[in-house]
Amino acid sequence: MAAVKLTVNSNGSLKVEGDFEIVDAQGNVYGLGGRTAVSICRCGLSQNKPFCDGSHRGHFDHDAKAFDLPPKKQ
Repeated sequence: MAAVKLTVNSNGSLKVEGDFEIVDAQGNVYGLGGRTAVSICRCGLSQNKPFCDGSHRGHFDHDAKAFDLPPKKQ
């Protein structure tokens, strides 16, 4: 399986690229129509959840900057 890249977009979605599948809480697979990249909603405003439809524009503010998580608790 190829690597999957997840990009956190500032003021927007999570972009998923690569060889992946997306499943719902029951394990049912979403039909992605052959796409190798999709955007996932982070703001909760999309009418097409879990996918982004651009509804966040002007309503979602997050400056995506990478940081290190603290060490995992044992």
